[in-house]
Amino acid sequence: MALPWSDDDRFHEECGVFGVWNGKDAAALTALGLHALQHRGQEASGIVSLDEGGLFHAHKGLGLVGDIFGDAKVISALPGRAAVGHNRYATTGETALRNVQPLYADFEFGGFAVAHNGNLTNAGQLRRALVRRGCLFQSTTDSEVFIHLIAISLYATVVDRLIDALKQVQGAYSLVALHNGALIGARDPLGVRPLVLGRLHEGWVLASETCALDIVGAEFVRDIEAGEIVVIDDAGIRSLKPFQPAPPRFCIFEYIYFARPDSVVEGTPVYESRKRIGAELARESHVPADVVVPVPDSGVPAAMGYAAEAGVPFELGIIRNHYVGRTFIEPTDQIRHLGVKLKHSANRAMIEGKRVVLVDDSIVRGTTSKKIVEMVRNAGAAEVHMRVSSPPTTHSCFYGIDTPEREQLLAAQHDLAAMARLIGVDSLAFISLDGLYRALGKPGRDDLSPAYCDACFTGAYAIPLTDRTDNTDTRPSLLKASL
Repeated sequence: MALPWSDDDRFHEECGVFGVWNGKDAAALTALGLHALQHRGQEASGIVSLDEGGLFHAHKGLGLVGDIFGDAKVISALPGRAAVGHNRYATTGETALRNVQPLYADFEFGGFAVAHNGNLTNAGQLRRALVRRGCLFQSTTDSEVFIHLIAISLYATVVDRLIDALKQVQGAYSLVALHNGALIGARDPLGVRPLVLGRLHEGWVLASETCALDIVGAEFVRDIEAGEIVVIDDAGIRSLKPFQPAPPRFCIFEYIYFARPDSVVEGTPVYESRKRIGAELARESHVPADVVVPVPDSGVPAAMGYAAEAGVPFELGIIRNHYVGRTFIEPTDQIRHLGVKLKHSANRAMIEGKRVVLVDDSIVRGTTSKKIVEMVRNAGAAEVHMRVSSPPTTHSCFYGIDTPEREQLLAAQHDLAAMARLIGVDSLAFISLDGLYRALGKPGRDDLSPAYCDACFTGAYAIPLTDRTDNTDTRPSLLKASL
């Protein structure tokens, strides 16, 4: 569900996946893991467990994890020592129970449940072909393509059927799957979306981020590699690499915004990376100022790094209200206008009469930035300078991030000076792309072989956008993205 007012002017967290094998109270562990991954999706949540007798049990709902799995009776109805779970935020399409993951199907080899983070860029094309073959789709998510490709595969084993399916899809994905004999984890050949492996006593855990391992007391083992499939069963772990090796292109926005600050992604602590990004931003574009103020919460680490590098005091000049629900009240025109104040208010004592540097992680449409700046000026700021810890976002993401179409992106339509005028700041600067790479430990961006997926800044899409260029059928019902 999208917010009805301008505070929805942000990138939305993809989705979160979690899986347990040989863990006592696996469903309860999965619910805890999904709690830790709540930031990756707040529309819906689901868990499928596998009991000792080989029976599958499922519970799904619309809303937050605590609302869906807060009742002990719900967890007790999900017995077993293996489970997979999913938090959903959809890029497009309806919020409906039929789209809530994990998706489950009964095959000739037994039950199979799958949870997917990412977006398939040829799902529409595949879906049309599958429908022509007689496949009956029950949802509008791209993830259901996996189910049907597995169903029609001629390979004998579950793992080989999954590999057959994965070789036909294009896009970004990290997925966890559960069948009667094993827990399976997989990442796309470029490793765009994250997936980690943890050890929990005699069992194993797969999760989108390390913060989900921490909450259940699991020990981080390693990242699942780009293009790797891991099969976890009672005999241990097997690693398969069925794809042609390719230079990985991990999503750079995980460092900037999406991952939780206490997670470690691809070997890098997110909190520290954001502080380093802020420091680089200060080296590139600092102006004389009295105070550095983050736009909470995602701008806080970068603002701390900026303030330390610039030698300017860091203050919480904007206070966030963490207790505003997603459907607070009916959005009248007046409420839409005041919407930003539902979550943010100015701390006048830290702002009045001062030259303020506002640090935020990104500017999307610019509507929220404009209201934040207006709020800070109304609190008495002498000057307001905006500094952004990502490069200008000029292109939409088609790999699992909810972004507006390009014509709605402020940086795609205006130069820097025009953007500054529109949001009402005295000056505006973004970190450079090379500066962002330097902050992440690279000498700069290698145009021939970038270390990350940075298409939202460059338009350099590493995976074909088949459905975007295929004009044979653009009906929205065939192009829903699941995350």
